[in-house]
Amino acid sequence: MFLRLCFVVCLALAVVNGRIVKRKPFLTENFIKRINAAQSTWEAAPSKFMSWSLESVKRLMGVRPEYFEQHKYLTPIEHELPKDLPDNFDARDQWPNCATIKEVRDQGSCGSCWAFGAVEAMSDRVCIASSGAQSAHISAEDLLSCCDECGFGCDGGFPQSAWSYYKSDGLVTGGNYDSKEGCEPYTIKACDHHVNGSLPPCQGEEPTPPCKTKCIDGYTTPYAKDKHYGDSVYSVRSDPKQIQTELFKNGPVEAAFTVYADFLTYKSGVYKHTSGSVLGGHAVKILGWGVENSTPYWLIANSWNEDWGDKGFFKMLRGKNECGIESGIVAGAPKLK
Repeated sequence: MFLRLCFVVCLALAVVNGRIVKRKPFLTENFIKRINAAQSTWEAAPSKFMSWSLESVKRLMGVRPEYFEQHKYLTPIEHELPKDLPDNFDARDQWPNCATIKEVRDQGSCGSCWAFGAVEAMSDRVCIASSGAQSAHISAEDLLSCCDECGFGCDGGFPQSAWSYYKSDGLVTGGNYDSKEGCEPYTIKACDHHVNGSLPPCQGEEPTPPCKTKCIDGYTTPYAKDKHYGDSVYSVRSDPKQIQTELFKNGPVEAAFTVYADFLTYKSGVYKHTSGSVLGGHAVKILGWGVENSTPYWLIANSWNEDWGDKGFFKMLRGKNECGIESGIVAGAPKLK
């Protein structure tokens, strides 16, 4: 408790010309009240981010600005649209035996969302494509630390390049922090992004872990033999029906979007940008869609642990390319072993 209090106080203070001065928070209770008064589709609430500095929050937004230009050159998949797409779809219900679909991971204090959105969808697709016969918890650590062409590690990267690396070089398995599961578990500590959480608070930016082309002690499969590969890489056109069809046929996808300050305060409902400035680009996993109180939405898994949002998940307005969510989607098929 003392360490948490000290962290909050330290974030609220800064040293200017040798003097300690109070830092003005960029998220406030009045900001939250204005959001809730301005719209009725989603609820904003105080979060751990209210004690963060603006600089620390921006470091979590790990999709580099160049990605949205690069994405235009990736060949989009073209689906023949089915006539019977359901009004509501949740990949967790469609493929209940695929445990990774239900999971919310934690990127910790690292701008590795570009890697997490990728490996989450890759893991799901291995199970889905094999009809549950194969399962793999693809390693965010391996992708984050070893893919040089993917960008800058914890300082941000490119979702498209993550999928291309999966196809060309492959990725090993790896569980969450301190899990000792798989070949290369994540080595950056899980941390709280929410008030009164059970984990230590996120503090600053962690360095990118070094690339290690070997598995942890005790894991018997050699690094090279543990690798899983992608069979194809493609984008999905910014067309809600095309995105729905891709989800319905092949499973979750990775999406990138622009984060505004109000997103940090999301608690429940269908998010749409209401107030606040741009913080950066963020990558997530879309796993379904639906309608809530006549408002269409995408169902999305974030990588800020289960203490954020709606147990780690959130809903975003569908059909309006809200925050660019429908214009930066990438996916691919796995090469089954």
